[in-house]
Amino acid sequence: MLIALQDITFEFGSRVILENSSWHIEPGDRVGLIGLNGTGKSTLLRIINGEYSISKGSVNKIKNLTIGFFNQDLLSFETDDSILSVGMTAFGEALELEKDIERITKELEHSQDEALLHEFSDKLHAFEALDGYNMKHKSAQVLEGLGFSTADLDRPYSQFSGGWRMRVLLAKLILQQPDVLMLDEPTNHLDLPSIEWLEKYLSTYNGAVIIVSHDRYFLDRMVNQIVEVYQQQLHHYAGTYADYEVEKELRREMQQRAYENQQEYIRQQERFIERFKAKASKAAQAQSAMKRLDKLDRVEQADSGPSKIRINFTIDKTPGKILCTLQHITKKFGNITVLENTGAEINRGDKIALIGANGKGKSTLLRVIAGTEPFEGERTPGHNVITSFYAQHQLEALDLSNEILEELKSAGSGRSELELRSLLGCFLFTGDDVFKKIRILSGGEKARVALAKTIIGQANFLMLDEPTNHLDMNSVQMLIDALSKYDGSYVLVSHDRYFVSQTANKIWEIVDGKIKEFKGTYAEWEDWKKRQAANNLQAATTTADTSKEDKSAPATTVGKGAINKDVQRELQKQQKQFQQVEGQLASLKERKAGLEANMASPEIYSDKTKYAQVESEYQDVLKFLQRANEQYEKLFEKIMQLEANLVS
Repeated sequence: MLIALQDITFEFGSRVILENSSWHIEPGDRVGLIGLNGTGKSTLLRIINGEYSISKGSVNKIKNLTIGFFNQDLLSFETDDSILSVGMTAFGEALELEKDIERITKELEHSQDEALLHEFSDKLHAFEALDGYNMKHKSAQVLEGLGFSTADLDRPYSQFSGGWRMRVLLAKLILQQPDVLMLDEPTNHLDLPSIEWLEKYLSTYNGAVIIVSHDRYFLDRMVNQIVEVYQQQLHHYAGTYADYEVEKELRREMQQRAYENQQEYIRQQERFIERFKAKASKAAQAQSAMKRLDKLDRVEQADSGPSKIRINFTIDKTPGKILCTLQHITKKFGNITVLENTGAEINRGDKIALIGANGKGKSTLLRVIAGTEPFEGERTPGHNVITSFYAQHQLEALDLSNEILEELKSAGSGRSELELRSLLGCFLFTGDDVFKKIRILSGGEKARVALAKTIIGQANFLMLDEPTNHLDMNSVQMLIDALSKYDGSYVLVSHDRYFVSQTANKIWEIVDGKIKEFKGTYAEWEDWKKRQAANNLQAATTTADTSKEDKSAPATTVGKGAINKDVQRELQKQQKQFQQVEGQLASLKERKAGLEANMASPEIYSDKTKYAQVESEYQDVLKFLQRANEQYEKLFEKIMQLEANLVS
């Protein structure tokens, strides 16, 4: 057991957050920590991290336990160091040893002190044990996995936006490999390829992982148990989030049946007491029945489950068959081409999810469709199209002097105050929250107000840029239900795969500046991608086997067919790794040559202690060279296979 929370109680002033709650965290646990907003999920993580003190109970941890905590507060960190340097700070001990080794190396140029030589040897072995020679490569690998390009690695941390900074800090935590990794909404800052990389990484992570997330698709793939914060208690469920939903409903039904059975028993006893309490012959029995009721451990009525409030769209006009046509669209930002001579058509009834990595131009394409972004090419809007566009920049259109309810009334939807308050409840504004001024709201709260305004309009064409970013699971589900009944059309950008899987009937992906359309759901698109990858791998294996049989065949042949883009991307990735290993090899070979020169030096050769020291270091370098050469050969073989597969 790594951590044991035993009967803990935690309060904020007079408000009880947790009461007599327990939780044991074991090695290998993959826990999804869930609950409605404000129930105390992040608070619980801070209790585990030692930031908050409990008023009752105990928090016990094994000796020397390491905890990594990924959360919004990390953004207070500032530095002008490169993001690669920030990532490498995860190897604190190795970095200190590296400095010591450099210092001792300089001292040995002017000193032959034996104790210094022994210290040098000890530190080299310690540095190797900490895998110090690979810390730069590992840091680069993780950062690139989270979406950074190789060119980005040397850029200062201070030049990146908040979302990209969070990725750097997530990379640092991952590289530290703590015993317990706590992630508070990690997917909010990642695009789909980075989320998929994180999933692959966490699936083989040796420590325990605790995840707070509204992304149920991510939870279903990552966790083997759910802990729900509900009514000041921690409720434990085995399995994925989907398993939790089934088990939660079963528990709710069982509790409701137990409640109803107990209520029937209570009514029977009360009728008996009322009937016989005045009769001398039955008075004793009536008294006993009253005592039994007084001692009865009452079962609470089961909660009614998630809110059943529905979000409803209304449409004023029916548009023509074609809502928007794009032809020969090109969009550049300086030297960067985002869209290049591409086109697409949006038809009535289309529910399009625009997906892909950050920086590929998804939000730019939305603005092009809306006509708010300058571009080269032709955009033709359809007949009777009424557009409503939700994006983060729409927050600027909110009137800061208005109260939330006033802001929705000003949209002119004609809905009653009761309808508007019900809608705001779906977006987590309850009770007197609706009278808060816009100016005092957080960025997330303003985003929810803007999304609510988008919904109450009478548009027949919606453009939604990351609409689920600031919603809890219940609100996301209500938005999904609303969109499923929406008679209009929409294009949405989202990294929430569950949301996309439930709302889209077409998938758009921007590949090499072109809009690639897949007619089908997200699940069908995923299956298609897997089949494509399997076919590519089979083709690569077949080509490699053929090249082994025919030694006279050239290693690389460029065919006339179209180059497979998936294989090409994998090839570029392998080539980057190949270049890194080449650099390591060059450095190791240079170090080997220097040590060989030292070993040939009469001064070193005649001193047994010095020679033994250099000989030991030389053997270490040979081991590193062997490993690097093996990696070099594997990468080379893989690259040859991929190049062969570029033949169509």
